Amino acid sequence: MVISVASRIAYSGLTAAQVKINVTAANIANADTEGYSVKTATQSSLVAEGVAVGVSVTGVSSKVDRILLRALMTATSELGATETTADYADRLQSLMGSLSSDDDAGSSIAAAVTSLESAASALATDPSDATAAAEFVLAADAMATQLRSLSASVQSLRGDADADIAATVSETNDALHTIDDLNVAIVAARARGESSADLEDKRNAALATVAGALGVTFTVADTGAMTVATTGGQTLVGAGVHELSFSAAAAMTADTVTDAITVDGRPIDPGSGTLAALVTMRDETLPATQDALDALAVALIDTLNAVTATGTAVPAPASLTGTATVAATDALGGSGTLHLAVLDADGAVVGTSDLDLAAYATVGDLVDALNGIGGLSASIDADGHLAIATTASDTGVALGGDAVVGSDAASVAATFGFNDLLTGTGAADIAVRAALLEDAGGLALGSVDDSATTAGATALASGSQTVAQALTEALGASRDFSAAGRLSARSTDLAGYAAAIVSDAAAVAARADTALTTAETVESNLSASMSSSTGVNVDEETARLSQYQNLYSAAASVMEVANEMFSTLLDMVSSAT
Repeated sequence: MVISVASRIAYSGLTAAQVKINVTAANIANADTEGYSVKTATQSSLVAEGVAVGVSVTGVSSKVDRILLRALMTATSELGATETTADYADRLQSLMGSLSSDDDAGSSIAAAVTSLESAASALATDPSDATAAAEFVLAADAMATQLRSLSASVQSLRGDADADIAATVSETNDALHTIDDLNVAIVAARARGESSADLEDKRNAALATVAGALGVTFTVADTGAMTVATTGGQTLVGAGVHELSFSAAAAMTADTVTDAITVDGRPIDPGSGTLAALVTMRDETLPATQDALDALAVALIDTLNAVTATGTAVPAPASLTGTATVAATDALGGSGTLHLAVLDADGAVVGTSDLDLAAYATVGDLVDALNGIGGLSASIDADGHLAIATTASDTGVALGGDAVVGSDAASVAATFGFNDLLTGTGAADIAVRAALLEDAGGLALGSVDDSATTAGATALASGSQTVAQALTEALGASRDFSAAGRLSARSTDLAGYAAAIVSDAAAVAARADTALTTAETVESNLSASMSSSTGVNVDEETARLSQYQNLYSAAASVMEVANEMFSTLLDMVSSAT
């Protein structure tokens, strides 16, 4: 019987050694598998009536430090956020260009405004130079085109962020379902007394995917089931999966109302991770840049149109159509004298008339008064724009006088949008007036001589530097800008404000890159700690493999000896009978 016991002990040792060899071999094979934790076979003695009768492997497990895992998941969330922010910030900076002497400096909006200033200076030298006028209009068009392009690109980036939110939500939901499925498998495996270590590794990998998307917390019950929640306390995986819900916008403009990320119908704050970064970029960072671009566009429109409103084209145009939308019943609120001159092609007076604006209560009253002037007709067209035209095909109309309208005391031309250089309400739609793109000769660079009232007297001559010089001065003058986006209130010229927008984009990118470097360092250190704690040390595992192989050989030798003894004993029994 002693031989039988020895044989059983040897067999149990052989079996245990085989399990350990298999576990160790799997560890070595998975040394480079991301998320794999080293597995250990737990061995215990088999005892019968106080006597050891063998060994058995009671389980295969991995030891993952939950505190370290939580810290790693937090770092993973932060890394996901900073990576996303840095990516979008770099794209934004690329759009805005640079203020350096590199090649891309010439493509910045600051460079475009500076080029417009240079064109205005050249025009002021000789306002009668048709080429200089055309180049100024082209420079204004290039600047306006670039602003529109930047605005569209910013909104395109917002659309990309919105689409990335949808994609990330889908990926996160898949990972949540993976965790839930693995919960079921882990609980079942433990109930059967089987190892769940490999399943737990897969679950931790899915948890890392979720943590990369948003800030999460987790707990693991005694049964092995994991509960996952947002840092705000909203359950994501519990008795089942609570999916994230989000609908991407069909198109993105500055006025688009974006959708919130919800769970069970309630909006959630992602806290950190890729989703938090995308939401911030879509709803805060990029809109702030749009606000600054709009502030620049409005300043350019107001500044340049205020100057061209003081002038008139040479020769005087046959008609003036405003860009402002008005109605006949609108209150006028005017004062001062509006001087109207009907001129021939040489700028000589055909007829003049002066209107006291204080005498007219509404825009309709002014239209009636204009229609009462010989040689002129006035109306509000189908688009709500005030139009003034001469009744003779060989004459033109020009405005002068000191009349102002409204509480801001704007000139009549500025109020109704006559002689505008630029149209639009912001960066998205700023543009050079279409008629000027067709003929730069329509640029309002002339000044009407209000004192020339006698028929035949010259009231408008080419070559006046008044308006052209005013354009140069207006572009270079310092003005007050209210706070817009991330830019604080400041006093600077238009090119300086444009440069501030470019610098702001560079600062956003620099801060994002710094944050990314920090997050990468933290995550890398925690990953290294986790790898040191739970990763596979190939040298150690190789040494163990050799040890277990020796144990296997020893157990096999004992089995062989026991078998030989059994055989000898059987031979002896057979001989005795």
